[in-house]
Amino acid sequence: MKIEDVVIHPVFGHAFFCFEHPEGQLVGLGDALGVDCVIHRFADGWMRPYAGDGTSNEDWYGWGADVLAPFDGRVEEIYINPVTNTPGVIHPGRASMIRFAREDGVRVVYAHVMNVCVEVGEQVTAGQVVAQVGNNGYSRHPHIHIGAWKDDKPLQIRFDLRAMGKQYKELGEEGYIL
Repeated sequence: MKIEDVVIHPVFGHAFFCFEHPEGQLVGLGDALGVDCVIHRFADGWMRPYAGDGTSNEDWYGWGADVLAPFDGRVEEIYINPVTNTPGVIHPGRASMIRFAREDGVRVVYAHVMNVCVEVGEQVTAGQVVAQVGNNGYSRHPHIHIGAWKDDKPLQIRFDLRAMGKQYKELGEEGYIL
């Protein structure tokens, strides 16, 4: 049976890796088939997620980076968790999050955000800055968790590679962290 998917705008304007949650690993609609996305930078001949030993949020290349809206749609819910985790230490609890809704019923959630700059009910456009990368809730390090679903069916997430290519051309190698 084919898994339905959704194509969304890249979550960052930087190079990033995603670690996928396979079906059954996590059960919530916003977690099932979700992905955890981490900004990486080319350093020392390797792609790395942080400088130094990574024990400080500021060591992580993604910490505080802009988070971009997944599609043209509406902000449906925002939740803020005021506790910031230290890398390697998890503080159980709900992560700060933004939930987006598209007219066709597709919903996308971004979790572990900070400095949210949109409001519930606000219309957003794909690629618009909506928050920054944080480290809160059930999280070991700065990253953004993305989940997508329609009705009660989780969707596999795919990124719009054309939009990613356009970002690369606009920002160039200096702006688009390699």
